[in-house]
Amino acid sequence: MATLNATNTEPVGNASAAKVDIKFEVVVIPVADVDRAKAFYTKLGWRPDADFAFDNGIRVVQFTPPGSGCSVQFGTKITTATPGSAQGLYLIVADVEAARKEMVARGVEVSEVFHTSKPGAQFRFESSGRVTRPDPNHRSYFSFATLNDPDGNTWLFQEITTRLPGRGLSNLDVSTLTELLRETEQHHGEYEPTAPKHHWSGWYAAYIVARQDGKTPAEAAKEGKLHIEGGL
Repeated sequence: MATLNATNTEPVGNASAAKVDIKFEVVVIPVADVDRAKAFYTKLGWRPDADFAFDNGIRVVQFTPPGSGCSVQFGTKITTATPGSAQGLYLIVADVEAARKEMVARGVEVSEVFHTSKPGAQFRFESSGRVTRPDPNHRSYFSFATLNDPDGNTWLFQEITTRLPGRGLSNLDVSTLTELLRETEQHHGEYEPTAPKHHWSGWYAAYIVARQDGKTPAEAAKEGKLHIEGGL
């Protein structure tokens, strides 16, 4: 039987076994009223991916936050968990104050931005251990804001600008990235003859990020064009 090594990252005893990519893509949250939850997550500005109802009473609704590789599902007869029991679900942002302002502008109730003076205070409902203002040094992983959906499922904004070593955001495998690069190359080739002088990397970056955000190829091409014309 395989065991873990001292860093708890690699199984020992199966060195020749091929690694299989495992991608965490969906979180199921329990809700009492599916349509009420659907209205709330629409209000957040999240992308509606699916709303499937089946003859046996099962209904599955899926939303994806902007720029996220992971989605959220809720519905009827898909979990036995108590509505509102999903707590401390992380939403990673580069600017927590900007994220909070966007939620407020959408009419969503969200806490003040805070940092913690006690370990784990971000997970607790009481104010003890929470200091109302961003981390004084604006360190990654240290500034937060929270919001609840109508059932009481709790979401936790966390500001990260520089990740710990080995941590990344991409969920792309080699084959998917290859196809995306080919698509990007095609659209950049169509734009380049009429474009201002630029390096292809800036256009590629804007296009790929837009596609990961769920935009169509045409919309992504427009994002790349705006990125170049707006200056690198």
